[in-house]
Amino acid sequence: MEAVVVDAGSKLLKAGFAIPDQAPSMIIPTQMKRMPIDASLDDPSLVEDITVDPIVRGFVKDWDAMEDLLHHVLYTGLGWEMGNEGQILFTDPLCTPKAVREQLVQLMFETFNISGFYASEQAVLSLYAVGRISGCTVDIGHGKIDIAPVIEGAVQHIASRRFELGGLDLTKLLVQELAKSNPQVKLSLSDAEKIKEQYACCAEDDVNYEKIQVSCPVEQHTLPDGQVIMIGKERYTIGEALFQPSVMGLEAHGIVEQLVRSISTVSSENHRQLLENTVLCGGTASMTGFEDRFQKEASLCSSAIRPSLVKPPEYMPENLITYSAWVGGAILAKVVFPQNQHITKADYDENGPAVVHRKCF
Repeated sequence: MEAVVVDAGSKLLKAGFAIPDQAPSMIIPTQMKRMPIDASLDDPSLVEDITVDPIVRGFVKDWDAMEDLLHHVLYTGLGWEMGNEGQILFTDPLCTPKAVREQLVQLMFETFNISGFYASEQAVLSLYAVGRISGCTVDIGHGKIDIAPVIEGAVQHIASRRFELGGLDLTKLLVQELAKSNPQVKLSLSDAEKIKEQYACCAEDDVNYEKIQVSCPVEQHTLPDGQVIMIGKERYTIGEALFQPSVMGLEAHGIVEQLVRSISTVSSENHRQLLENTVLCGGTASMTGFEDRFQKEASLCSSAIRPSLVKPPEYMPENLITYSAWVGGAILAKVVFPQNQHITKADYDENGPAVVHRKCF
């Protein structure tokens, strides 16, 4: 049986058997609905408002909910059988606390009784997905942005940057902006999320963005409850916030400048290798026009060596940008488990959860 690869994000969990040139077989919301114990299954209204987020800004926060989610994924979704559990590889977000890594390996061996475990950092895996072992990943997730230089398969932690800003914050910004032009409409976060996915895009540069603020075509959108909302220049605000954080009221550099500053702290002999192998990943990075704007900003940046983006190989599945860490995990699983580089049950029994820091790096 192939190893299972799990990439659990704040918004979506990607899981499937390690087949690298295919998309993960499960892509499901991480957020769950909690049923009151005495609730009747015939009355869905009781379920609607009690939501649980097992993962917040990339890190597991609710372990009971995480256990329930993984139980559903592994046994119901992927067809594992009780008593015949296989091997599993997890992707680690940048700066994952040691305690979180230990608790995850403990959960997998003691509750799920797996036969083998491995974990690797998302930045390294996203590079593997495009055939690189060195480069820099810019990962714009639902709850955070990670910028991570990687040299020969090792994340340069001292130069890496994590920002507690992501797609969720952009959705909240969209709610604020649409409320200004549609004061009569009550917009929920989930509706705004869908609008963002459908309409959000990036202006080609800041000059163009300023023009859009003055004049922009308006589209009419009908919400599920029948309310009608007008969407115009707001759709561009979302993307602009990544390049001009002042749009959100933040005093910070845009994402391309952050990338250049991150790499400037690494030894200069590695600058070219890192900047010329830049990989974009995360759902927000798939926004219409984002990649073109990133390239344009990169061509104007202050660095002597300009960042340039690596295109995924043609044989890789479409939309690789949204689950590149999972694909990289599937590639790595084909190596670590057959070559016995993973944590076995015997390793865990002998050394305890701390073994994860010695064997998974």
